Amino acid sequence: MPELPEVETTTRGLRKAIVGLTIKNVWTDLNTKDKRQKEAVANPKFFAYFRKEVLGKKVISVERRAKNILINLSDSKTILVHMKMTGHFLYGNYKKDSINRFIHFVITFNDKKKLYFSDMRKFGKITLLDTGTAHDTKHLNNIGPEPLGKRFTITNFKLRILRKQKGKIKSVLMDQSVIAGIGNIYSDEILWRAGVHPERPVKKVHDRELKLIFKATKETLKKGIDFGGDSMSDYRNIHGLPGKFQLHHQVYRRTGKKCRKPKCGGVIKRKIINGRSAHFCNVHQK
Repeated sequence: MPELPEVETTTRGLRKAIVGLTIKNVWTDLNTKDKRQKEAVANPKFFAYFRKEVLGKKVISVERRAKNILINLSDSKTILVHMKMTGHFLYGNYKKDSINRFIHFVITFNDKKKLYFSDMRKFGKITLLDTGTAHDTKHLNNIGPEPLGKRFTITNFKLRILRKQKGKIKSVLMDQSVIAGIGNIYSDEILWRAGVHPERPVKKVHDRELKLIFKATKETLKKGIDFGGDSMSDYRNIHGLPGKFQLHHQVYRRTGKKCRKPKCGGVIKRKIINGRSAHFCNVHQK
């Protein structure tokens, strides 16, 4: 699933490409009766409403909140997109061919270029909100603070993490109600850098270690953005190009390989923790 760096990379790309453009048409081949999708474009009835509301609207701005992309339109409407496990945007002119056969949603703009949403597993969410209340809706109102925000200090970090005393540190880092945007890949990389075992209960993580995790969180997420995200799986940027963070993994999916920490001598192990895979060094992560 795209995490904060991938969603931020996409958001920055969209901001450069589509702000100021006007929506001329929208299309989807999604068609579900799943009640969980009743307020998403995958539902034909909602799509009819969505299409009516967005046609003729201009893109005013694009922002990110956690793993969500918000495309703000004129007349105070906002398209909210969560890419889920396999979704990504493409911008330009693409054909639904063997490479891009998973395109299921398209916006056509007044410059005749198009914004495509490719989603192999069709788990992605696209809905429409009122801009003024978007952050108060069920989609966004229970999300923790942004870890790269200027207001996100070590004090704030500790207060958030320590709310889950009994939780395992990896699971707590991934809890979107605690901190926004961190998932499986970056939690592994953060804890490797901080030298903390992913299974350690929060109540047994010392103050010094919390400071190391805080520092590693900011450094790792910034590095992910600098490398254009992680494309070990399906993620691509809006130009169809892969990110390069996967070339710099220290621990994620390196099971059985030697730890890259100098003079460590450890081996990367994999373990399922609360239903999610965790990768860690068996020596320096205590």
